[in-house]
Amino acid sequence: MRNHRKHTVLAVAAFAALSLGLTACGSGDGTRDEGQATTSQQATDSATAAATTGTAGTAGSSASAAGSGKSGSANSGTAAHAAAKKNKGGSGTGAGAGSDSGSGSGKSGANAPACTFSDMKVTMEKADETPTEHIVLTATNKSSHSCRLLKYPLLAFGPIQTAKDVPAVAKSKPGAPVVLAPGQPAYANVRVANGGAHEDNKVVKEFDVNFFAADGPAEGSIVVHAPSGGLAVDEAVAKTGYWTEELRNGADEF
Repeated sequence: MRNHRKHTVLAVAAFAALSLGLTACGSGDGTRDEGQATTSQQATDSATAAATTGTAGTAGSSASAAGSGKSGSANSGTAAHAAAKKNKGGSGTGAGAGSDSGSGSGKSGANAPACTFSDMKVTMEKADETPTEHIVLTATNKSSHSCRLLKYPLLAFGPIQTAKDVPAVAKSKPGAPVVLAPGQPAYANVRVANGGAHEDNKVVKEFDVNFFAADGPAEGSIVVHAPSGGLAVDEAVAKTGYWTEELRNGADEF
């Protein structure tokens, strides 16, 4: 009877060990995990030891422990895979966001539409000099989108149809496109006279400022009001600087 019980225990232990080994071999992608193989061997050794002492309960406990070890290993691998996937996803999202943001900014600058008169608010201020030879124009983006301020202001000191073109000073051209975010200003220095006593000046109470589109002067203009008393302008010597995000020593002095 005792021998029969011993043989039964050995058969049960061998079957449990074989089942665990087959399960370990069949899991994953067909490649045996070293940790799982070690667990299976430990389970076999423990089951054999239990059978030798004739304690079936010990064998069952060992097999259960081996199963727990396998389950823990599988869960650990799954958690690591999930964490790696999560980290990879997080990294991808971060890189994507940074890339999109960066390229978005680049795209925003490269593809921003040209500023139109409806996008802009323009004011003027006399330079601190007597008599007045220069004024500074400030163009502020009042729209809700970014826009490119192209070239220089198109000025008409008098009726647009008869006003003389005011040429631009080449050295004042900025090195990079002027892209204005909503609320951002740009500036242009403008010579209106030479300050001579015998200049052919005319007093201007207001004047027009227009902008460039991608294919030439845009339609429409902004009327800018001169300070009280008007502005003495000599159209023969008037010159304008390019739009720039800040006035620069040298480049905007003429």
